Amino acid sequence: MAKIQIITIIANVLFLYYISRLIIKGKLREEYAIVWVICTLFLMVFAFWRNGLEVMARLTGVYEAPNLVFTGFIFAILIYLLHLSVVASKLYNDNKKLAQEVSLLKEEFKKHLDNK
Repeated sequence: MAKIQIITIIANVLFLYYISRLIIKGKLREEYAIVWVICTLFLMVFAFWRNGLEVMARLTGVYEAPNLVFTGFIFAILIYLLHLSVVASKLYNDNKKLAQEVSLLKEEFKKHLDNK
Protein backbone atom coordinates (compact mmCIF):
# COMPACT_ATOMS: atom_id res chain seq x y z
CA MET A 1 0.00 0.00 0.00
CA ALA A 2 1.40 3.40 -0.99
CA LYS A 3 2.14 6.11 1.55
CA ILE A 4 -0.51 8.42 0.03
CA GLN A 5 -3.13 5.71 0.45
CA ILE A 6 -2.30 5.32 4.13
CA ILE A 7 -2.39 9.09 4.66
CA THR A 8 -5.73 9.35 2.86
CA ILE A 9 -7.26 6.49 4.84
CA ILE A 10 -6.09 7.98 8.15
CA ALA A 11 -7.40 11.42 7.16
CA ASN A 12 -10.78 9.92 6.20
CA VAL A 13 -11.07 8.01 9.48
CA LEU A 14 -10.19 11.15 11.46
CA PHE A 15 -12.73 13.15 9.47
CA LEU A 16 -15.45 10.55 10.15
CA TYR A 17 -14.55 10.71 13.85
CA TYR A 18 -14.79 14.53 13.75
CA ILE A 19 -18.20 14.36 12.06
CA SER A 20 -19.47 11.93 14.69
CA ARG A 21 -18.21 14.21 17.49
CA LEU A 22 -20.04 17.18 15.95
CA ILE A 23 -23.25 15.13 15.81
CA ILE A 24 -22.89 13.96 19.41
CA LYS A 25 -22.27 17.53 20.62
CA GLY A 26 -25.32 18.72 18.69
CA LYS A 27 -23.36 21.08 16.46
CA LEU A 28 -24.19 19.23 13.24
CA ARG A 29 -27.58 17.85 12.33
CA GLU A 30 -27.80 14.32 11.02
CA GLU A 31 -29.35 15.36 7.72
CA TYR A 32 -26.27 17.44 6.89
CA ALA A 33 -23.85 14.89 8.27
CA ILE A 34 -25.09 12.31 5.77
CA VAL A 35 -23.63 14.33 2.91
CA TRP A 36 -20.24 14.55 4.61
CA VAL A 37 -20.22 10.85 5.52
CA ILE A 38 -21.11 9.82 1.95
CA CYS A 39 -18.37 12.01 0.48
CA THR A 40 -15.83 10.67 2.96
CA LEU A 41 -16.81 7.06 2.26
CA PHE A 42 -16.58 7.79 -1.47
CA LEU A 43 -13.02 9.03 -0.99
CA MET A 44 -12.26 6.04 1.22
CA VAL A 45 -13.28 3.63 -1.55
CA PHE A 46 -10.86 5.24 -3.96
CA ALA A 47 -8.13 5.28 -1.28
CA PHE A 48 -8.33 1.48 -1.12
CA TRP A 49 -9.03 0.93 -4.84
CA ARG A 50 -6.23 2.82 -6.60
CA ASN A 51 -7.32 2.06 -10.16
CA GLY A 52 -10.97 2.73 -9.38
CA LEU A 53 -10.88 6.27 -10.65
CA GLU A 54 -9.44 5.16 -13.99
CA VAL A 55 -12.10 2.44 -14.27
CA MET A 56 -14.90 4.89 -13.47
CA ALA A 57 -13.51 7.39 -15.99
CA ARG A 58 -13.46 4.75 -18.73
CA LEU A 59 -17.01 3.65 -17.86
CA THR A 60 -18.35 7.20 -18.07
CA GLY A 61 -16.37 8.15 -21.16
CA VAL A 62 -14.22 10.78 -19.46
CA TYR A 63 -10.76 11.04 -21.03
CA GLU A 64 -8.84 12.09 -17.93
CA ALA A 65 -9.68 10.59 -14.54
CA PRO A 66 -9.05 13.80 -12.52
CA ASN A 67 -11.69 15.54 -14.65
CA LEU A 68 -14.20 13.01 -13.37
CA VAL A 69 -13.35 13.97 -9.79
CA PHE A 70 -13.75 17.68 -10.47
CA THR A 71 -16.97 17.20 -12.41
CA GLY A 72 -18.43 14.95 -9.73
CA PHE A 73 -17.59 17.29 -6.90
CA ILE A 74 -18.81 20.38 -8.78
CA PHE A 75 -22.10 18.59 -9.42
CA ALA A 76 -22.33 17.53 -5.75
CA ILE A 77 -21.58 21.08 -4.57
CA LEU A 78 -24.29 22.50 -6.84
CA ILE A 79 -26.85 20.03 -5.50
CA TYR A 80 -25.83 20.80 -1.93
CA LEU A 81 -26.05 24.56 -2.55
CA LEU A 82 -29.53 24.09 -4.00
CA HIS A 83 -30.54 22.15 -0.89
CA LEU A 84 -29.16 24.90 1.37
CA SER A 85 -31.05 27.53 -0.64
CA VAL A 86 -34.28 25.61 -0.14
CA VAL A 87 -33.60 25.33 3.61
CA ALA A 88 -32.75 29.05 3.85
CA SER A 89 -35.93 29.98 1.96
CA LYS A 90 -38.02 27.82 4.28
CA LEU A 91 -36.39 29.39 7.34
CA TYR A 92 -37.03 32.87 5.92
CA ASN A 93 -40.71 32.09 5.40
CA ASP A 94 -41.01 30.51 8.85
CA ASN A 95 -39.32 33.54 10.41
CA LYS A 96 -41.67 35.92 8.57
CA LYS A 97 -44.71 33.94 9.68
CA LEU A 98 -43.45 33.87 13.27
CA ALA A 99 -42.88 37.65 13.26
CA GLN A 100 -46.43 38.18 11.98
CA GLU A 101 -47.87 35.92 14.68
CA VAL A 102 -45.88 37.73 17.39
CA SER A 103 -47.17 41.05 16.07
CA LEU A 104 -50.77 39.81 16.20
CA LEU A 105 -50.26 38.52 19.73
CA LYS A 106 -48.83 41.89 20.79
CA GLU A 107 -51.89 43.65 19.40
CA GLU A 108 -54.19 41.23 21.18
CA PHE A 109 -52.27 41.70 24.41
CA LYS A 110 -52.49 45.51 24.10
CA LYS A 111 -56.25 45.30 23.55
CA HIS A 112 -56.56 43.03 26.55
CA LEU A 113 -54.59 45.46 28.76
CA ASP A 114 -56.60 48.46 27.50
CA ASN A 115 -59.88 46.76 28.45
CA LYS A 116 -58.79 46.44 32.08
